[in-house]
Amino acid sequence: MPTVSIFDGIKITMFYREHAPPHFHAARGDEEAEIGIDPIIILEGKLARATRAKVFEWAAIHQSELRANWELARARLPLLDIEPLD
Repeated sequence: MPTVSIFDGIKITMFYREHAPPHFHAARGDEEAEIGIDPIIILEGKLARATRAKVFEWAAIHQSELRANWELARARLPLLDIEPLD
């Protein structure tokens, strides 16, 4: 599972063999969730309010890059790194 970004202790990953809808995974400590790309929502799992806010802010900024990585993953091509949240 490739890591595409890390910020504030939050690790963002995407799988190559993944089910629809387009999504990514966010993990921090014992928190873990599957996040939809469009719309940006928690599909499964749970994140603390502060973690969720940071992940959602980051995803909104990088939504087009997340969509592009989803397509790369579906084609089993290398994923692009995405800038962390400042």
